[in-house]
Amino acid sequence: MFIIIGNHVQEQEMEIEALEAILMDDFKEIHSSESGLNTSNRCFQITLSPQDDDADESTATPVCLALIFSHTEKYPDEPPLLNVKSLKGIQAVDLKNLKEKLDQEASENLGMAMVYTLVTSAKEWLCERFAQDAGMENTDDEETTKDEIIVPHGEPVTVDTFLAWREKFEAELALERAKLMPESALSAPKEKKLTGRQWFESGRASTKSAAPITEGSDVEDEEDIDFDDDDFEDDEDDMLEHYLAEKSDSSTHLSRRAN
Repeated sequence: MFIIIGNHVQEQEMEIEALEAILMDDFKEIHSSESGLNTSNRCFQITLSPQDDDADESTATPVCLALIFSHTEKYPDEPPLLNVKSLKGIQAVDLKNLKEKLDQEASENLGMAMVYTLVTSAKEWLCERFAQDAGMENTDDEETTKDEIIVPHGEPVTVDTFLAWREKFEAELALERAKLMPESALSAPKEKKLTGRQWFESGRASTKSAAPITEGSDVEDEEDIDFDDDDFEDDEDDMLEHYLAEKSDSSTHLSRRAN
């Protein structure tokens, strides 16, 4: 009788040493009052999660399980005392199902050290049970991300707002480049304006250049030149060349009159 008990104790000690070497930080001894088991014998806790130790933490499933066991006097000829506890994200009904599964496997492995077998089975159960949930969550996250991508931020862009912005931008760009457009031209009603090309091709340019400058007119005629913002991109060079020529002629004429 003493020999049999001695063999059981020896097997139990050898199993504990092996589990410590294999599981390392995931294996620890706890007080029997923390175990939830009805025993005063030594109790141990093994921490389990679905992912491998080297898995990317950002993709880890947020569940964690504690498998608690204590050797009985005749273990491994009788099952160990077992308990399972959720450390993170596992419902009571799932813990109950797992406990029943482990008890069944323990009864099927009598006569041999079985704790590591139970650890492997519990980890496989975690992977199977929560991998599907994780896959569904990932799908939901992907759909949410797609929806978020198409959500506009700020003021919505319409055809009208875009055309208004483009017209203002082209006007500012032309004014910056040529430095010719008076501020009043931007606020003048569009129906009263000639485009730069229309003004240049209408013959008014040559008429104004040839006409003598009389008193009272001075540079007021220059302000009659009105430009359409929409045509600056096409005829800016023509307008600039003609306006500078006319300005030069006007300046020369005024200088002569002054002398």
